[in-house]
Amino acid sequence: MEYKKIILHKGKEESLMRFHPWVFSGAISQIDENIEEGDCVSVYSHSGKQIGNGHFQIGSIAVRMLTWGDDAIDDDFYYERLKAAYDVRQRLNLLRSDNNAFRLVHGEGDFLPGLVIDIYGSTAVLQAHSPGMHFAHSKIASALTRLPGNLIKNVYYKSETTLPYKAQLEAQNGYIVGAYDTNIAIENGLKFHVDWLKGQKTGFFVDQRDNRSLLEKYAKDRKVLNMFCYTGGFSFYAMRGGAKLVHSVDSSEKAIQLTNSNVELNFSNDNRHKAFAEDAFKFLSHIGNDDYDLIILDPPAFAKHKSALKNALIGYRKLNSRAFEKIEKGGILFTFSCSQAVSKEQFRLAVFSAAAQARRKVRILHQLTQPADHPINIYHPEGEYLKGLVLYVE
Repeated sequence: MEYKKIILHKGKEESLMRFHPWVFSGAISQIDENIEEGDCVSVYSHSGKQIGNGHFQIGSIAVRMLTWGDDAIDDDFYYERLKAAYDVRQRLNLLRSDNNAFRLVHGEGDFLPGLVIDIYGSTAVLQAHSPGMHFAHSKIASALTRLPGNLIKNVYYKSETTLPYKAQLEAQNGYIVGAYDTNIAIENGLKFHVDWLKGQKTGFFVDQRDNRSLLEKYAKDRKVLNMFCYTGGFSFYAMRGGAKLVHSVDSSEKAIQLTNSNVELNFSNDNRHKAFAEDAFKFLSHIGNDDYDLIILDPPAFAKHKSALKNALIGYRKLNSRAFEKIEKGGILFTFSCSQAVSKEQFRLAVFSAAAQARRKVRILHQLTQPADHPINIYHPEGEYLKGLVLYVE
């Protein structure tokens, strides 16, 4: 396939030969004229050997590789990649009568860098994180409707906030296939409203599904505090697990309304649950030392870029220290970081420092990560972003 060419500096093809899917701008020696953001390009070594094809964009990551060799990036390419991702989810047993919410495409982890697709029932929510995927979104939507089982009836495009702002692509959120029918999805037998129109990310955090199931096993007869609850996922798993009481906290009034709606969907008129629209640090400072014996800390990313790493680690330490100070003796703490810039070791050190600061004896019961429908490309370890610890606090 004839695409415009990008030629690398000598020796800069080594990471690509190990199948790492990014070409950094500093690795480029020559570039054809008139290449525009989102174009399909062919990448060549300094000696003139074609390495593969990908999407070009302006920035430190100049090319996101899609193929190795000369395969075309066309309609068939997108269908085959989506079909392969779909087959993996089937083998993971995520398409069941009691579960119709999962991630179908996780960027580099599914060999489609710059693309995220979450499934909620018959609706796919598609997010482009690169100009190339933005320009291909109609092809991708068409391929989704061709998947086996006629699974996808609606495709909602939600990329206004995920595309590089410098590209000035002016993406518009909206349905590109079908239309709104219902926003209720099912995860492990529990129902929830998904706000893909105005909510965060694609409308729900499917990456915590396995960790919510684990929490359910610890919830019986416990007093549960779900901080940064968003739409209440951990809360209604705790209720199904037999929690004595569950309190959900988020700074967003809209998130609290959605949490209450989700609890009502599953546990109508259940007085074990209360929700509070309040700042997390403020709420934790007001509670007593025996109010809760199971606390979930699942904050938004404190560090979206390396430049914010130092402040993020301070934030994690302060937040966990406050929880350690307040949790009842014999309590369980589920604590997470979804900051890609924060490594597992850095997060654990921040939590350990918090435990020492609070002078509590702490045991690690589980070390958690993202679920199997958020796979990590073995050649792209940067794809591991979710870190979690389950701690027993004396």
